[in-house]
Amino acid sequence: MNADPFELQKFSDLAHRWWDPTSEFRPLHEINPLRLEWINARAPLAGKAVVDIGCGGGILAESMARKGAIVTGIDLSEKALKVADLHSLESGVQVRYEMISAEDLAAREAGRYDIVTCMEMLEHVPDPAAVVKACATLVKPGGHVFFSTINRNPKSYLFAVIGAEYILRLLPKGTHDYAKFITPAELAQFARNAGLTVGRLKGMGYNPLTKIYSLNQDTDVNYLVACTRPE
Repeated sequence: MNADPFELQKFSDLAHRWWDPTSEFRPLHEINPLRLEWINARAPLAGKAVVDIGCGGGILAESMARKGAIVTGIDLSEKALKVADLHSLESGVQVRYEMISAEDLAAREAGRYDIVTCMEMLEHVPDPAAVVKACATLVKPGGHVFFSTINRNPKSYLFAVIGAEYILRLLPKGTHDYAKFITPAELAQFARNAGLTVGRLKGMGYNPLTKIYSLNQDTDVNYLVACTRPE
């Protein structure tokens, strides 16, 4: 299975805090409106079949469902999915959750989805190219696939590891492994090898003075990629 047991355990141990906006998951809560609107602007979500790969506790999955999408969220953390299910019941926002890998879902439901999202997940798996291929298999011809991850360079190590985990303490220490970061060129190659057409990249930055995240043109650290599957 394309999963790191240490990574799964790390997020499972924190699962009960997923929906606490003041917890270790605060950055996810704060960037979620940005990534949601970025996705919706390129592929309107209302009425679309969507699968969120590596959904965790369901922050993005629920927000897409609120936009009118028919959402499936998958993850390999049983605890995170239980939290996601419980929150869905409490909020009344319907999302179908399942503990299954992207590769296994792709084998079962190839070409089923209008939109596939895989956000802040690729840098946590042993074989990100296999996940990208699964995403390409899951999306319909003409559909959209969205990724977000972290670039690999000295600046990203300084900001995403040293800055975010040790200085600003936005994330728990050990959240990220620099060696698993993925350059835009590598991700673009994974996508093209999987048969996807790569669109424009977008950067995401954090201002430590205002404590506000924003989308920009700087892809040196966090970045998003929009892809399509040709008709």
